[in-house]
Amino acid sequence: MSPAHRSRLRLVVVQALVFSLFATLFVRLYYLQVVSGDEYTARAAAQSVREIVVQPERGLIVDDQGRPLVANRTSWTVAVDRTVLDKLPGKQDDLLIDRLSTELDADTGRLEDALVTCGEPGSVADRCWNGSPYQPVPVAEDVDREVALRLLEQNEDFPAVVVDQQSVRSYPQPYGVNAAHLLGYLSPVTADELDSAKASGDRSVNGASVVGRAGVEQQYDRWLRGMPGYRSVAVDSMGRVLGDDESLASQPGDTLVTSLDAKVQGVVERQLNEAITTARSTFDEVTGRNYVADSGAAVVLEADTGRVVAMASQPTYDPGTWVGGIGDDELARLYSEDAGTPLLGRATQGQFAPGSTWKPFMTAGALTHGYSEDTRLDCSSGFAVGNRVFKNYESGAYGSIGFDKALEVSCNTFFYRIGYDYWARLGSDVDDVDAPDPLVEEAKEFGFGSETGIDLPGEASGRIADRTWKRAYYEQMKDYYCGIADAPQDAETSDFVYTFAGEFCVEGYAYRAGDAVNFAIGQGDTIVTPLQLARAYGALANGGTLYEPRVAKAVVAEDGTVLRRFAPEAVGTVDVPQDTLDYIDDALKKVTSVGTMAWRMGGFPLAEVPIRSKTGSAEVYGKQSTSWVASYSEDYVVVMMVSQGGTGSGTSGPYIRKIWESLYGVEGSAVKPAEAAIPGTTPPQQLPTFARDGSILPPAREETR
Repeated sequence: MSPAHRSRLRLVVVQALVFSLFATLFVRLYYLQVVSGDEYTARAAAQSVREIVVQPERGLIVDDQGRPLVANRTSWTVAVDRTVLDKLPGKQDDLLIDRLSTELDADTGRLEDALVTCGEPGSVADRCWNGSPYQPVPVAEDVDREVALRLLEQNEDFPAVVVDQQSVRSYPQPYGVNAAHLLGYLSPVTADELDSAKASGDRSVNGASVVGRAGVEQQYDRWLRGMPGYRSVAVDSMGRVLGDDESLASQPGDTLVTSLDAKVQGVVERQLNEAITTARSTFDEVTGRNYVADSGAAVVLEADTGRVVAMASQPTYDPGTWVGGIGDDELARLYSEDAGTPLLGRATQGQFAPGSTWKPFMTAGALTHGYSEDTRLDCSSGFAVGNRVFKNYESGAYGSIGFDKALEVSCNTFFYRIGYDYWARLGSDVDDVDAPDPLVEEAKEFGFGSETGIDLPGEASGRIADRTWKRAYYEQMKDYYCGIADAPQDAETSDFVYTFAGEFCVEGYAYRAGDAVNFAIGQGDTIVTPLQLARAYGALANGGTLYEPRVAKAVVAEDGTVLRRFAPEAVGTVDVPQDTLDYIDDALKKVTSVGTMAWRMGGFPLAEVPIRSKTGSAEVYGKQSTSWVASYSEDYVVVMMVSQGGTGSGTSGPYIRKIWESLYGVEGSAVKPAEAAIPGTTPPQQLPTFARDGSILPPAREETR
């Protein structure tokens, strides 16, 4: 083959190869652009669109008149999207933080620390981000409008910076209301909660959600939180927003109507605070110093329904503290015992010996288990049990009296005799854990020793210190006390503790006569919450029905549609004859008119507004007396307690009276219903009216009685 022919052949081969390459390329382009064009177009679009969650406005919490207790306000918030920040090339992320700190007038180091998740390497306590890792990290809240707008206008200089107006909780405080333990607070959703929501298909929770952590905010969180919306925006390769694509509006949360009355709540909070303040300036002759008055609680319930009208606890805190996040120092203070543990709601979580407020229930137990209204026992100055004399208050003696007089003058030795008699006849065998005890059974009948079922999280159950409890406690603690007793006494162990440990080690399981007589007057190891006591007095007031206390009254949608009503729920009836309840009722009227509460009720129009009451001063080893007053009318139950506050009527009495005056519009000795805290004197049966313009009108009133 000639050289020329070979050259032409090579050219043909090359041309064929080039042609085949171009053919392959065109086929591939056809496949990509025509056959699979839609798929790749969709993928490209998806890569340039980001979905932004639009948080819903949380529902209102209002009182029974429609007054907002918890509302919302808008706040300019600046956050940093760490996923975008991490994509910035070179040192641009550091330059961005420097520019942002200048605009916000914030320390650069603190801003950088705020972007580190708590627990990760390099995180700094009190500065790190302890919220969800899935949401942009807020670095500034309540930012000046001018600063926020400038950041928005110069977004090309601030990639990864998210500026938005967010809805945050606000607390209007009608009549100065605090109600922190009732309302609760919010905090960011945790990763575990988010995972749980995703697993259950709950779309109302997302990485940027805040959820209720206490009070009705937690209890009714699913109603209040609303449903998030979504906004799709086009972004460039740097994550900068180019424009909106599509959106789905968020759905606001529903409004929670409560049975609380803001005006009454304000009165109750002020009176509790005054009782504590006064006690702290009052000299205690027993301990030789002023009363500590370290905490207190007050409860107002509707007698016939168990609904909560007002509930106060001290010490308390500002619920607005949680808005925008809380610092570690402030959080530590809320849990601090030195500060009085402000997060602990004493009305439902505080547990205290009930003292003489216990005696009406012991009366019911005795009168339904062998004793009668004609029973007469000696109210002596003291009652000997073994080698110990249990004394009457201030060693007073009233001779032979009945149950009614024993309640009126609050005679301890009368009830000591009742408790001792049952113990001697039915339970003197200390090995018999199942020995019958009518007084213990009656206490349980009135709901003590178990939760009331109130619609607030974290309720305490109280404790009935009976034979079963004492045996269980002994098994739990015997190794500890036997260890003290078996070792030589050291300088740090007091004589009392050393002696007690020795006795406990030998016979701490035994339910002795001393336990029985202490139980009969609300002393010893039995403890109750103020709410439990109020609920039980409600049963005395309404004829024997125990209700689950309720704060919520209804849930109402944004358009005014009532989604759910929370009706009063009776959970039991005490097995006490009506004539026995009437007998106790008459005795408690006398407590108010001529008994231990009378000196605080002088001039009060008891003929028009009959008030039944029982005072109590519970003694606690190593502490000052706990002041109690439990009282009720045909409409309400009012209970007040001041820990380490002194006597019942002496400390709590004047302030209980002021609460009653506000409930019925009492001025001096005159009853003026028009001046009552609640229009019409009693709580409304109807709900507030929710108008189309967003206003809330008070409920229509029925005729007053």
